Amino acid sequence: MIQFKYTILYVDSVEKSMDFYAQVFGLNVKFITPEHDYGELSTGEVRLAFTSKELANQNLSRGFKSGKIGDLPFGIELGFTTDNVEQLIEAAISQGAQLVEKIQEKPWGQKVAYIQDLDGFLIEVCTPLD
Repeated sequence: MIQFKYTILYVDSVEKSMDFYAQVFGLNVKFITPEHDYGELSTGEVRLAFTSKELANQNLSRGFKSGKIGDLPFGIELGFTTDNVEQLIEAAISQGAQLVEKIQEKPWGQKVAYIQDLDGFLIEVCTPLD
């Protein structure tokens, strides 16, 4: 059996990034190593995980592309749905996120906005599709 279990973001500070996602999106800490170089947040069946860039470099002999807030985002996004996009965007910005695209209403009625988290990862915040 194959199961999609987690997405790992390579970050400057595992604790700081986990705190951002916990504060803004209400996610609970599932696990963090004593060294604070890897941690997971509960999001349901799939976990959102974080590893320090130092640990990631130990795992990947050729290295990896690293971004930061304000850079063009990577060609991937994390998606969070909410009934109140405005409130969630404001909360994220107050915790250090940067607005990438302001809230727009799509032709199908969904509200969508984009921010970058503390490490430059792209996050879509939108109303749910029913």
